[in-house]
Amino acid sequence: MTRRKLTEEEIELWRKVARQAERMHPEIPQTVHPTSLPKPKPKKTPKPRFEAFEMGQSHQPKQKPNDLKPSITDTLRRAPVQMDSKAFGRLKRGKLKPEGKLDLHGMRVDTAHPALIRFVLASQAQGKRLVLVVTGKGKDRDEPGPIPTPRGVLRNQVPHWLTIPPLAQAVMQVTPAHISHGGDGAYYVYLRRIR
Repeated sequence: MTRRKLTEEEIELWRKVARQAERMHPEIPQTVHPTSLPKPKPKKTPKPRFEAFEMGQSHQPKQKPNDLKPSITDTLRRAPVQMDSKAFGRLKRGKLKPEGKLDLHGMRVDTAHPALIRFVLASQAQGKRLVLVVTGKGKDRDEPGPIPTPRGVLRNQVPHWLTIPPLAQAVMQVTPAHISHGGDGAYYVYLRRIR
């Protein structure tokens, strides 16, 4: 649509109104011909095809439980598989038969650790690949207090002992045993070959 030009009457009417009007800011000097800026043309902003997105804008953090340390069983199940994955699958289903067994029931920490070292190193020397270490599930403790006490000292210590020297060089994989071999109260220990 084109803008029409003002007629002589309209221009005269405007001048008359301008003479009678009081200035809003008399301290500012008046120019002879006030310059008016042309009206800006409206810019067409294209609609975005997609809304703006920032990484993680819709992420809502999960509420963490009060459990400060995951259980040993969960930690071992999440550990990466070091042995053959096909053999590991058979191991988890209880299809592989352990070649040796060590029962640590009733032992104290000071006698269980040396017995575990002797058993694992002797089994590796004999060429065994899979052995079973039975720790038991441990006794329930109903100790009140803010600090949780883990159930079963040996059950928590044996996986740690198997990952530190002198057993770290002999052990390839540690995983909780199948229910047919003792479940959470026992561990499969897959040994490395001696070269």
